[in-house]
Amino acid sequence: MNLENTISSANASASTNYRWKVASLIFLVSFVAYMDRVNLSVATPVIMQEFGFTKIDMGLIQTCFFGGYALMQVPGGILADRFGLRKTGTFAILWWSIFTALTALAHGKFSFAAVRLAFGLGEGPVFPSLGAACYKWFNHAEKGKASSSILGGTFFGPVVGPLLTVALMGWLGWQGVFIIFGILGIVVAYAWHHYTRDTPEDCPYVSEEEINYINEARSDQTEKAVAPWKELLLNHRFWAVGLQFFVVDYIMYVFLSWLPMFLTEVYGLSLKTMGFWTSVPWIALTFMVFFAGWFSDRLAVGKNSERQYTMRTVTAIFGIAVTSVGLYAASRMASVEAAIFWMTLALGSLGFCMSATWSSVMSLGGRFSGSVSGWINLWGNIGGVLAPIVTAFLVETYDWNNAFSITALFGLIVVACWLVIKPGKQLIADN
Repeated sequence: MNLENTISSANASASTNYRWKVASLIFLVSFVAYMDRVNLSVATPVIMQEFGFTKIDMGLIQTCFFGGYALMQVPGGILADRFGLRKTGTFAILWWSIFTALTALAHGKFSFAAVRLAFGLGEGPVFPSLGAACYKWFNHAEKGKASSSILGGTFFGPVVGPLLTVALMGWLGWQGVFIIFGILGIVVAYAWHHYTRDTPEDCPYVSEEEINYINEARSDQTEKAVAPWKELLLNHRFWAVGLQFFVVDYIMYVFLSWLPMFLTEVYGLSLKTMGFWTSVPWIALTFMVFFAGWFSDRLAVGKNSERQYTMRTVTAIFGIAVTSVGLYAASRMASVEAAIFWMTLALGSLGFCMSATWSSVMSLGGRFSGSVSGWINLWGNIGGVLAPIVTAFLVETYDWNNAFSITALFGLIVVACWLVIKPGKQLIADN
């Protein structure tokens, strides 16, 4: 009997930290998702030249992805809550990866638009599934680091994506980029399905001790339910957290869609040099979201843990203020090095807003975190729908300076929203 207890204890100990393997998978999924997004913007100069597309054409093609992606955010959240994060995530990853590969077959602006729309529809349910995974797989004191696993992959993708895209284009042409990325996504879908479960209780690799730790102070860990949308839609804080993320994501997607073209057109960079400089601001953003997640979790422990909620509001407001100043300054620099410095400061500071938002998904949403994350991503990707085409219009009508200056002013909306969000109070109180 003692021997059996010893073996059982050894097995439990071996599986104690399985949730961090899930965090690694969350990072990997978001990493590949954003590499698949940035590859088109990096290939944009070559595709524009080959097919004779204008900036407006490319803006519309990019917008089709975000349109499909935005349309699937709330349905994706409902699917994640209803059918579980494992099935929903696996199907979504497979779908988007297939249409990533099919981008290589596009031969005109309408076929590009159709494929990118389908690609966006497939990616829609992924981040609601990841948000649900962060809620169900992590202790309440680990929300910051858990959300950073999403954001870290999200922003490390555009670090690696430009460099890898440029290298693959030199070897296989722009079509080869999308085929390789599609195959990679199929592998990731298999890993997600094989190694994740809807809850820690369903996973054979997790010890009882770890399950108990994850579920501390939580009574709803195994329940699947559809969120009370009528009650949510009557809550002004629900609208505020969505609206601020609309602006935050709008700004991020300006970088994602147009930074390569801005550097190429304004500073005359070669494709290879542009790939390097494009990655630099995303490195800052990746570092910042991990730092912000760690800082949030430090505040979450101890007798003054309520400070974490106040600091989310403070850091989000500070972050958007620095982002706005950096955007304004970047477009007025004579050298590419100075422009990249300000772009890096601007995008890096946006990480404070991102981290505050995704850490708040769990404290605001509770057991309906999948639906709340879907709502936030819906608004964020309405920003994604508008950012490529509105920026293209502003650049064509005015110039890059005015396009970035107008974008910087949107930061005032974020400040106003965070003053009313109150991230420490659940939107729907637990019964």
